[in-house]
Amino acid sequence: MSEPVWQDAVFVALERAQVRQVGYVPDAGHARLIELAHADADMHAVVLTTEEEGVALAAGAWLGGQRAVLLMQSSGVGNCINMLSLPVNCRMPFLTLVTMRGEWGEFNPWQVPMGSATPAVLTAAGVHVRRADSADDVAEIVAASAALAFDSAVPVAVLLSQRLIGAKAFVK
Repeated sequence: MSEPVWQDAVFVALERAQVRQVGYVPDAGHARLIELAHADADMHAVVLTTEEEGVALAAGAWLGGQRAVLLMQSSGVGNCINMLSLPVNCRMPFLTLVTMRGEWGEFNPWQVPMGSATPAVLTAAGVHVRRADSADDVAEIVAASAALAFDSAVPVAVLLSQRLIGAKAFVK
């Protein structure tokens, strides 16, 4: 199996954006980014018990003079709704990379409702939403989204499509 080139390019984009803290709830779609964050001496990878803790982590990082990213799955977006008012109302930068479920080749019907609602839910909460469907574009989209978040002090979510990350398969 070859190295997941686009994930490596996304990690480089995060490094160039001077992201130093990476909050995540374990997710196979983010496995390579999590692995790279743990291996990088300049980054602090923090495993979270729930996605909303990642919003607080990002706010704390910003207040402490650092930049953070939250890695989560679309099913976790609903857990963050109340906490998203923090970066919106306090005009703090917030960057999240969201692996999508409930789309391309989904086997689990429980993932479909939140996967379908994720873009609208984030937009309604005041988050700028960008979507990456192509491995050729994803690093550029992440870099531009990081610039928007950190330079303009706004919340930004990059949705990583299920076709991009690969559909999970049910194994009996």
